[in-house]
Amino acid sequence: MSSVEDTARSGTIECATKLDQLCIDTLRTLSIDAVQRAQSGHPGTPMDAAPAVYCLWQRFLTFDPQDPDWPNRDRFVLSAGHASMLLYSVLHLCGVKATSLTYGQGNRLAVTLDDIKTFRQAGSRCTGHPEYGWTTGVETTTGPLGQGVATSVGMAIAERWLATSYNRPGFEIFDYRVYALCGDGDMMEGVSSEAASLAGHLKLSNLCWIYDDNHISIEGSTQITFTEDVAGRFLAYGWDVVRVSDANDLEMLARSFQMFVDTPARPTLIIVQSHIGYGAPHKQDTREAHGEPLGAQEVRLAKEFYGWNPDAQFHIPEGVATQFDEQVGRRGATARTAWKQLFAAYRQQYPDLAGQMDLMQGGDLPTGWDSALPTFPADAKGMATRDSSGKVLNAIAEKIPWLLGGAADLAPSTKTRLSFDFAGDFQSPGGEGDYRGRNFHFGVREHAMCAVANGLSLAKLRPYAASFFVFTDYCRGALRLSAMMELPVITIWTHDSISMGEDGPTHQPVEHLASFRAMPGMIVIRPADANEVVEAWRVIMQTKNRPVCLVLSRQALPTLDRAKYAPASGVTCGAYVLADAPDHRPDVLLLATGSEVALCIAAYEQLTVEGIKARVISMPSWELFEHQSQAYRDSVLPPHIAARVAVEEASTFGWERYTGCGGTILGLHTFGLSAPMKVVAQHFGFEPAHVVAAAREQMARHGERQ
Repeated sequence: MSSVEDTARSGTIECATKLDQLCIDTLRTLSIDAVQRAQSGHPGTPMDAAPAVYCLWQRFLTFDPQDPDWPNRDRFVLSAGHASMLLYSVLHLCGVKATSLTYGQGNRLAVTLDDIKTFRQAGSRCTGHPEYGWTTGVETTTGPLGQGVATSVGMAIAERWLATSYNRPGFEIFDYRVYALCGDGDMMEGVSSEAASLAGHLKLSNLCWIYDDNHISIEGSTQITFTEDVAGRFLAYGWDVVRVSDANDLEMLARSFQMFVDTPARPTLIIVQSHIGYGAPHKQDTREAHGEPLGAQEVRLAKEFYGWNPDAQFHIPEGVATQFDEQVGRRGATARTAWKQLFAAYRQQYPDLAGQMDLMQGGDLPTGWDSALPTFPADAKGMATRDSSGKVLNAIAEKIPWLLGGAADLAPSTKTRLSFDFAGDFQSPGGEGDYRGRNFHFGVREHAMCAVANGLSLAKLRPYAASFFVFTDYCRGALRLSAMMELPVITIWTHDSISMGEDGPTHQPVEHLASFRAMPGMIVIRPADANEVVEAWRVIMQTKNRPVCLVLSRQALPTLDRAKYAPASGVTCGAYVLADAPDHRPDVLLLATGSEVALCIAAYEQLTVEGIKARVISMPSWELFEHQSQAYRDSVLPPHIAARVAVEEASTFGWERYTGCGGTILGLHTFGLSAPMKVVAQHFGFEPAHVVAAAREQMARHGERQ
């Protein structure tokens, strides 16, 4: 661990000037005024962290405000998302240009002064917490503490992979750094510990976390909850740790950032010791400065302390914007121009590699990406959908070099290892593997795994992450942000139902399908056999702006005879008629997903023998089905047919939308059972005879009205 007071560095570290201080105080007062006008927000961290953020942006960050999406820019992540006004103030003063499609037409700033004045109001680009895709310059959505720093690990991993895979002698196409500002709350959240441990193991020397150590949270001093040795913890993780004892000392801050730049083979944690609302008279109760507006009187006192006109609001003194333009603006523009020239020469020498990068940046797929997809022959014994998925994943990944990922210590069980010769393992160089590897080993860190996948996706790679379905409980926060940011992250969840058997209720997911179906923006696909798996992957790879949960079985499922039943291409529509009455006028509908589709087929065959006209509907994805036209949906589920039976080894919650209140839902109302699979199925009634009986009961109930 180092302290910048006693560490000399080569090179010149400029001392703070009056103009520097004026810029810092402008960041503070813009934040104070915005929070005060909104009567909502957190002014404390923007006040105490302003010097660190100013120093970083002005002297170190390589970022072009005129091209904020430039691929080799440094990333700045505000993990302490409650301090959003600090980021908005920086984006405004830097003159960051709006690029997001959400802005519509016109040439405007990402954050205008009017946006700042309407902080936390409807339509403002200054939302309560930073939102990726809504406000240009926001690298990732933050707010849930710990998510930003964990996502930054994914961004840093992406740079290492991109640099190792695409850089060539004389062509350093990727060499960006990743910075994340975090606070005590981030450090308390478990996901940050998982992510920090992984980053230390991988020796991500391009990653720097700036810890605003102000000893305060909503309930008061962290002395009541958080007294651990954070520095010691990060040293144990394999990080370099630097302390800055005075949050207002720009020279000390600059030396700490330079130490990060100069440190090889390990990430860096800079601990900046501060007080909430640092640099201004402190409120008697520091909790208010953290989580509430200062109040009119405290605002006046703070501005007077800064030498500000206490009556001036949203004031930007002359010279401040120019200072930002001449530092971060000029440095970023120079670097971007040089990079574009370098990339043009690279394109001439390595056209295939440059073409791959073009596809990545556009979220597009190479020609022939699906040319090796298998077709599975009919087989009564069949295979587990996790096994068929593994085969399909490898066939696709061989064609798409930037499709990569891994599991939370469960690749052998989830069948997600890329096994072709050139796949390799992503590890720090010197061990088994290197930064070019495409198989990631996340360890038993489900939450960090999904946050890292978000970071990889934000860097335009195509990541997948995998575990048992029940363990999605451990990574809900990151998955929710995937959906909120509309990232095409692929998550692969196996052991999808109570049919996994002996491991019992702790490992048998029950409520999980319903919970992900309830998540806006998330696509859930639970295929019924190997060929539905193939079609599911077709959907996944062509989805650009939504995450997908692919939910797979451990047990073997029959591979249906597609000469007898409908083709699996119906998966594209989310639900389709798999088997139907000869005259296409069924008396009863049997609806199911995944392994229960075969159960409904068995019941269908029995009903047919009995002369009962049934229709089996495979519904692998409710979300895709809901996006079809009303005419298509009615053709699959005719509104006039009220006799309906839904079958799924999961919570019944939600199926009413398809069965109606009078339909029958064969599902679960309790947790599972530890027993062999067949015993579990018998215990809960997942047998053809039970489905047949339910169909008869439905016809008796609704027959006269159909």
